[in-house]
Amino acid sequence: MSEVARRPEPDEHNPYYSRYIQLVPDGRIVETLAAQIEDTLAVLTSLSPEQAQHRYAPDKWSVQQVVGHVTDSERVFGYRAFAFARGETNELPGFDENAYAAASPAASVPLADVLDDFVGVRRATLSLLRNLSPEALSRRGVANGNSISVRALAWVIAGHERHHLSVLRQRYLKA
Repeated sequence: MSEVARRPEPDEHNPYYSRYIQLVPDGRIVETLAAQIEDTLAVLTSLSPEQAQHRYAPDKWSVQQVVGHVTDSERVFGYRAFAFARGETNELPGFDENAYAAASPAASVPLADVLDDFVGVRRATLSLLRNLSPEALSRRGVANGNSISVRALAWVIAGHERHHLSVLRQRYLKA
């Protein structure tokens, strides 16, 4: 099985990330990530501005902020994958998702702009992953105090998006 198709082993990531990795179907992760662009756009492009600002509870993010969070997280995970694939040996920091969301423009710009940002970041992730050797995909580094492989980061990106799209469908877009 090729390195891009092989599901990461449990020792390739912090156990916390298993919750995302288990959501990803077996197969080539690059194809899964590419298909997610259309899946996400199909769910979100028809939302009205009011629907895009919907929060299912007062202390929760809006739909747009959830998409912004997914995009911000992919930027962080993608950078980690890039750095470790290139042989980075320094530990990379963690990030505070709530602080990033509070500083993000996602809540105040049109939904189309938030979705364009998601697509642009995803295309950059795909460009990186499509060109990595099996050796680069197997490389590991330390981020936020935990060892993780480049391959595991790709699967985390896909699973994190699947998780949040499911939350959007279940808690935000029911009606």
